Amino acid sequence: MTTSTATATGIPAVRPYESYVYAYPHKTAYRPLPERPALRELWAAERKDALSLYLHIPFCEVRCGFCNLFTRIGAPEELTTRYLDALDRQAVAVRDALGDDGPVRFAAAAFGGGTPTFLTAGELERLCDIAEKRMGADLRAVPLSVETSPSTATADRLAVLADRGTTRISIGVQSFVDAEAKAAVRPQRRAEVEGALGRIRDARIPVLNIDLIYGIDGQTERTWLTSLDAALAWRPEELYLYPLYVRPLTGLHRLGAGVTGPEAEALEQAAWDEQRLRLYAVGRDHLLAHGYEQVSMRMFRRADAPQEGPEDYACQTDGMIGLGCGARSYTSTLHYSFDYAVDMREIRSIIDSFTATQDFSRAEVGRYVDVEEARRRHLLQSVLQAAGLPVADYRARFGTDPWADFPAELAEFAARGWLDEGAPEGLLRLSPPGLAHSDALGPALFSPGVRAAMAAYERK
Repeated sequence: MTTSTATATGIPAVRPYESYVYAYPHKTAYRPLPERPALRELWAAERKDALSLYLHIPFCEVRCGFCNLFTRIGAPEELTTRYLDALDRQAVAVRDALGDDGPVRFAAAAFGGGTPTFLTAGELERLCDIAEKRMGADLRAVPLSVETSPSTATADRLAVLADRGTTRISIGVQSFVDAEAKAAVRPQRRAEVEGALGRIRDARIPVLNIDLIYGIDGQTERTWLTSLDAALAWRPEELYLYPLYVRPLTGLHRLGAGVTGPEAEALEQAAWDEQRLRLYAVGRDHLLAHGYEQVSMRMFRRADAPQEGPEDYACQTDGMIGLGCGARSYTSTLHYSFDYAVDMREIRSIIDSFTATQDFSRAEVGRYVDVEEARRRHLLQSVLQAAGLPVADYRARFGTDPWADFPAELAEFAARGWLDEGAPEGLLRLSPPGLAHSDALGPALFSPGVRAAMAAYERK
């Protein structure tokens, strides 16, 4: 953990916002695979009767100032057509690699990005056809989650998604306050957002998720509550509350913080951390008071809402098939994808390379996952959920005990008050302060090998 000053208890303080652990190991720990293993060999011994399918669309109409996702602005010269052609070729190769020696079934599907609804209605039909006709996923029979944006949530696109079986749509609003959206370099107006939400509700997709961000420059408790109440007016089944991060090579990072010198920077960082912790607590308490249940630090679900898919869409399990140049695939021993970048020029180059690829039968970039890493990943995925980790489940999977496997880490979490001492016997669960510090606790569970690989990664 990154430490700063000591707390009153004598335990070194930590920064509450180290990084968001949405996948482990992170892509910055991936490296080119010299042997380029054949997908058929990688999947030969894997269970394939409850797979997850993810299709990645790396296009957006604009790039928000905080965004470090693998996406580019616009798609000139029929690039979306060429991208879908490549996605089709990849799907054919992957489905062939899965073989027919046993059942191949998909239990969940998602379209992410980027912004999948950057595609036209006709292109979205083709995307669904790739999932169904090439991969064999029955989109009307499994949970299907799709990401959208205010400017691309048009009636014709939403009609396609609803007709093809979409059960959850997630819209990135970030703030209903126009000045805050501008400060986050997200060009939108509240009227545009409200119009998009109306169209989504008219499409009758069962689950609406609204993403909001706290920690924006100029944001106060009052304006944060304004955004929360504006979102609650639509009675979304889910809400995600994200702390703002300023990551390298993003728009906000290029704008700079406006301070000079390590002391001034440290003071500004401490003040920002305090602001985000305060706004997190305000948002959490407000949603709990309005009938929502906390699923993780970020995710809140309306108590009477249907559950569509995994408990938290950031937690992905073994048996993930990812299609597209920004998607990851997970077997029990290898996580693999394509090259990763944040800088727009590098992203464009990777997308161009993807669209020109003819042979998708081998894994190109990834990281092998041994038993020790699998234990860390399981602990991470479970303990960062508000429900916690049933120790018996961990023992059944690994034959060991998490307290024996991670004594130093869990002892430190307990000393900080991050573990729930009142949890039922046999349940490893975070306390409210522990959930609040999920972005410090998660990175603390990274292995030395993954840390070293991430530190050695050359940003591009």
